[in-house]
Amino acid sequence: MNSSALRRSALPAALVLCGSLAFTACGSSGTGGPAAAGPVTVAGVSISSDPALHDALPEAVKKSGKVRVATDVPYAPFEMYVTEGSKEMTGLDYDLGQALGAKLGVRFEFTAQKFDGIVPALQAGKYDAAISAITDNKEREQVVDFVDYSVSGSGILVAKGNPQKIATLDDLCGHPVAVQTATNQQKLLDKHQDKCRELGKGAVDVQTFPKDSDAQLALRSGKVVADVLTKPAAGWTAKSADDGSAFEVVDDPAALGGYNASPNGIAVAKNLPQLTDAVQKALQALIDDGSLAKIYDKYGVASIAVEQAAKNGAVD
Repeated sequence: MNSSALRRSALPAALVLCGSLAFTACGSSGTGGPAAAGPVTVAGVSISSDPALHDALPEAVKKSGKVRVATDVPYAPFEMYVTEGSKEMTGLDYDLGQALGAKLGVRFEFTAQKFDGIVPALQAGKYDAAISAITDNKEREQVVDFVDYSVSGSGILVAKGNPQKIATLDDLCGHPVAVQTATNQQKLLDKHQDKCRELGKGAVDVQTFPKDSDAQLALRSGKVVADVLTKPAAGWTAKSADDGSAFEVVDDPAALGGYNASPNGIAVAKNLPQLTDAVQKALQALIDDGSLAKIYDKYGVASIAVEQAAKNGAVD
């Protein structure tokens, strides 16, 4: 994601149904998750509150028992509605919020907010935090604080079984490849043409489509060898399409989070430094006990998880 486009490219508004667990990241806008009286189950993991982390929260948050969270929904797999027409939310970011709330002993109350209004709303005090696949960059760090929870860039989606044995961007040289028009992924492929020439391979035959769903149809039909899209979208598509039987994601060891990856962060209002610190510690606890990995794996995006909960980790 870049600061001008805000998000790296459009993602399909995928819909998912909640599982049968007592609590599986199904809540509603304006009501948040369950009361934090006991353990909460998120992505099959039971998470209990840490009294020390709860005590570290700002007094206003402890008194209200909730953190007011803004999110722009739908943006699969980070935030989605459970069913079309429903206000109940699910998705990686929603699950993460419920896990953090459980660890901190409060509710993370999610409310839908258009993406370009999220930071201004935080500055105005309408929300305490935002979890919405927001790129942590230096410009935004001037007005909000971030706790980084993922690193994501562009990924390669191929047919199940990877018949062309695509392993890196270089392997796309000389082949037809699908991409959504006017995205950073198209720019990535255009820029890679020089590398293809250096390698003595043919240029990537870039096939552009107005929607990524059209690019996926081209991949299904064998018209292209791959579809280049955001790594989280690729992971979710591979996980959900035809129950995981249609596609798979190429995990390049040199770019596990994706090509041109940048950190995504939980944005917290600047006037709530105690909340930022508490969220950072709670996130690190979820990383250390393996809970975060299970949440990411639920959405097919384990490769974008971070190992350290960094604060304001934007790179120039």
